[in-house]
Amino acid sequence: MSEYSRRQFLHDSLLAAAAAAATGPVSRLLAEESTSTSITEKGPNEKLRFVICGVNGQGQSHIKNLLDEANIGQADIVAICDVDESVGNKRCDEIAKKTGGQRPKYYRDCREAFDNKDIDCVSAAVPNHWHALLAIWAMQAGKDIYTEKPAAYNIAEGQRMIETARKHNRICQIGTQSRSMTGTIDAINFIKAGKIGDVNLARGICYKDRKSIGPAGQYDVPSSIDYNLWTGPAPYHEKSRYDTPDKGPVHYNWHWFWDYGNGDMGNQGIHEMDVARWGLGVNELAKGVIAYGGRFGYIDAGETPNTINVVLDYGPKTLVFETRGLSTKAKLKPLKGVDIGIIFEGTDGYVAMTSYTNGTAFDKNGKEIKSFSGGSYPQHHANFIQAVHSRNKDELHCDVEEGVRSACLVHMGNISYRLGEKVAKDEIINRLKAVKMSDDAQDTLNRAIEHLESNGVTIDDNTMFQCGDFLKFNPQAFAFIDNEKANAMRSREYRNPFVVPPAGQV
Repeated sequence: MSEYSRRQFLHDSLLAAAAAAATGPVSRLLAEESTSTSITEKGPNEKLRFVICGVNGQGQSHIKNLLDEANIGQADIVAICDVDESVGNKRCDEIAKKTGGQRPKYYRDCREAFDNKDIDCVSAAVPNHWHALLAIWAMQAGKDIYTEKPAAYNIAEGQRMIETARKHNRICQIGTQSRSMTGTIDAINFIKAGKIGDVNLARGICYKDRKSIGPAGQYDVPSSIDYNLWTGPAPYHEKSRYDTPDKGPVHYNWHWFWDYGNGDMGNQGIHEMDVARWGLGVNELAKGVIAYGGRFGYIDAGETPNTINVVLDYGPKTLVFETRGLSTKAKLKPLKGVDIGIIFEGTDGYVAMTSYTNGTAFDKNGKEIKSFSGGSYPQHHANFIQAVHSRNKDELHCDVEEGVRSACLVHMGNISYRLGEKVAKDEIINRLKAVKMSDDAQDTLNRAIEHLESNGVTIDDNTMFQCGDFLKFNPQAFAFIDNEKANAMRSREYRNPFVVPPAGQV
């Protein structure tokens, strides 16, 4: 292990000990060091005052969730923050109509909102590259925060989020809503009770058509957007370089660029990888990872793969994630009925989760044993509100520590892929032998090839998968073993003043 990894291991081992001792002397010491304000004086019947940050896309769901009857009387949306002034003010007007004239205050810069002592909580749906820094700033200002998945843009940022939450005694919920869905909870309990035998393989599935985003170019950013604020901790480009003229710059397509997003694994896939890890019962990170894939079927401005398989090695257990980004409806059947969801393979049967709320258990012969359903999106916010009032992070269905572990699986897979090279099919199988799943590996690879062929893409000497080496990982240190290139990708360079603080300085 490198000297950097050794130092990081010592720091993060101490951090893990502090998190585990939630009511012990280390935890109390961290809480006493915090200089942030607290809202612990609020009674359980008092409304929490929210600012919602990022309201063009998923943030609209946050508004809906907090105005849902499950949260009526629990939350007031007193402020809206968005770097796009036109979008932010539009949402303020919409909320005023829905609430009988109570128009939230509009902020463009989240730091100004966090300075407002009348705001208790943050609900954030900003692009991935902003997730950690916004959450850290909010918690340092004494706010509790519900923030979207993935918990952080990279591995190191996730560690700093945990450290900040513990030091400042903040409640931090990650928006993987399946954790609050009755159907998913029941399915996981069914699996953990041994109803399908021993489960050593979980497979996340994301068969989701992702069309070309158009040619690369440099497009003017609308004057209503503060592009410096939008870029934040990422490298700054004079113009929006990655979107198409027919879609507004800086909206959504950032997912497919490494400066800002994490591809479909960090978009849709994080939901499946989180539930897969939960059902496998693995509370640490994997001991190794290998990934292969590519961006096939079209040439456009996007950088992230639209087809990728990731294999995460947990020793006796394995977590696989399969992304298919081209058209799937006509020629590629779902795997065991799942096109977006999770399959848990047991010695006595399997469970297929087909949505955030629904799933079915089958025996070894494919006969249905039991079905699972139930849950609604506002319940995840309701769970957050409950924990804010109780000041008990253990009541959260997806505390920051859980969210960070699952997000790290995404980052591990992307790092393996990005450090890879174009290789032949036989070499992929050879490299997968390091994970001790070579029997199933061929079927997984064949499914990816079948998917591509159904979309007119032939894998041959001219068109190859990009495949990484198997990367060994130290789960306690959150670091790769003896691989400086991989460890360098656990973090990034930051632009002042948008700097995620280093370890020990949150």
